[in-house]
Amino acid sequence: MTTPEGVDPVARIAEFLDRFGRDRDLHLPPLGPDGVGHVQRGSAVVSIHVLADKHVLLVLSKVLDAVAPGDEATLRRLLEMSFTQTGDAAFALHPKTGEVFLRILRGLDDLDYGEFEDMLHSIAVIADEWDDRLRRGA
Repeated sequence: MTTPEGVDPVARIAEFLDRFGRDRDLHLPPLGPDGVGHVQRGSAVVSIHVLADKHVLLVLSKVLDAVAPGDEATLRRLLEMSFTQTGDAAFALHPKTGEVFLRILRGLDDLDYGEFEDMLHSIAVIADEWDDRLRRGA
């Protein structure tokens, strides 16, 4: 279903996040009026960003502080893992800080609760595994 005319996308995603918590009997902080929220799973903190002006939902989690300069082997490994082990998510390097994130971008149009739930669950599970593995160098 396309976002109905006049429906605030931040309010829509806030309801999805609230439902996600209720479905799991979790007390999650609500999505802020700025369209930003957070969910923690294990060691992973998942950030939800409703970029209403761009009609995009960004779900991400930092998995590594930075890749050491010249460490092409780690960068290659991240690219390979993005292709084979992260589902709809991908590893991304922040252009200013060098931090490594796992992220999913999705347009807000036609986004339903099932897709939102899948995105949030996928990022949380994968990030919780890979943030630990990458910090250990495994």
